[in-house]
Amino acid sequence: MIEQLSVQYGVKESCAALRVSRSAFYRWRSGQESRRAGEQRELVQKIEQVFKAHAQRYGSPRVTRALRQEGRRVGKNRVARLMREQQLVARKKRAFRPKTTVAVDRAEPNRIANLVPERPDQIWVSDITYVATAEGWLYLAVILDLFSRRVVGWKLDDRLEAGLVHQALQNALVLRQPRAGLYFHSDRGCQYTSELVRKPLEVIQAIPSMSALGNCYDNAKAEAFFSSLKTECFPVSNCFESKAQARSTIFEYIEVYYNNQRLHSALGYQSPRQYESRYQPEKRTIFSKEKVTATLCAEGGAKVKRANGINVQVIRSYSWAAAESPKNSKWKPVNNCGGGRIFLKLRFETWKSGRRPQKRAAGLLRMDLN
Repeated sequence: MIEQLSVQYGVKESCAALRVSRSAFYRWRSGQESRRAGEQRELVQKIEQVFKAHAQRYGSPRVTRALRQEGRRVGKNRVARLMREQQLVARKKRAFRPKTTVAVDRAEPNRIANLVPERPDQIWVSDITYVATAEGWLYLAVILDLFSRRVVGWKLDDRLEAGLVHQALQNALVLRQPRAGLYFHSDRGCQYTSELVRKPLEVIQAIPSMSALGNCYDNAKAEAFFSSLKTECFPVSNCFESKAQARSTIFEYIEVYYNNQRLHSALGYQSPRQYESRYQPEKRTIFSKEKVTATLCAEGGAKVKRANGINVQVIRSYSWAAAESPKNSKWKPVNNCGGGRIFLKLRFETWKSGRRPQKRAAGLLRMDLN
C-alpha cells in the first residue's frame, strides 16, 4: 500500500496516514525480520515440539505450563492464539462407557465421600473400562492412589472376571505396602464384591468403600483417568487394530507417560511421581525443650549427671522398631519404650545465675519414659 501511495505522495506522509513507522516500512521492504517476529517464530517452533512430544495430548494450558517449566516467560493467551493459528488442536473427549454387572447384596457404603488424602496409600480408587480392538474386546482394571493420582496397579485382560481386579490389586501390593486402614473405593460391580478381591483386602486390613447405586460421581477420580486415557491414548476411532497394539500403547501411556511425565492440573501441574517425591511425612515430636531429669553420656565417654540449671535442647530424634538398629554406629539405643527404641542427639549448656554459659557439650540422652 505504501509503495503504491509513494508514487503520488512521499513515504513520510504515506506512513503517517497509515500509522506505520518509516523504520518498519524500510525494514519490511529490505526483507529484514523484526525482533518480535523472530521471537514469535522461535516460540511457535517450541510449541510444536512440546505438542508433538506429548502426542497431541496437551492443550494450550499444559503447553504453557511446560514452556514455563523450561524457563520461558509466555502468557496462556499468546500460546492459545499461536496454537490456533497453527491449527494445533489437542485430542477431544469421546464418550463411551458400557456398565459392568451390579451386585447389590454385598455392597459397601461410600466411606470416602468427605475424606481428603493427606499422604500416599491412604485412599485407593479402582474401576474397570472396556478397550475395543479389531480382534475383540479387552478389559482394563486400574487402581489409583487418590493422593497423587498415580496408577499403582493395573491389569489388561480379555476376560471380565474377578481375577482381573485381583491381579491389578496384587500388582499394586507388589509396588506399595500400605498401612492398615487403607480405604479401597470402587463401584458396585460383581468383580469388587467377589471373595477373590475381598479376601486380600481383609489381609492387609483395608476398609472397603463403594459408590452409591447408579451414582458415577462417587468414583469420579477413576472416571477422570479413563477419560484422559481414551482421549490421549486411544485412536480416533476408539478401536485398536490388534490386541497387541492396545497392550503396548496402554503400557507406554501408563508406565512411561502418565505416571512420570504428564502434568496434572489437580497436582499444580506436576506429574504424579514428581508430586509424591515432594511429600515429606510429618515427624512426630517426642520431646520438647524443658527441664527434665536425665543422665548424659558425652561423646568422649565421660558421664555427666544433670544438675539443676542445665538447659537441654533436643536437636534430632529417631525411632526404630525393636528389631532394627540405626545405620550410624555412633547412635546406640539408650532406652526401650513400648517395644520401640529412642535415639536422641542433644546439646546442653550449664548456666549460672546472671552469667554466660560455662560448659558446652554434645552427647546422647538416656531418659526413662515409663
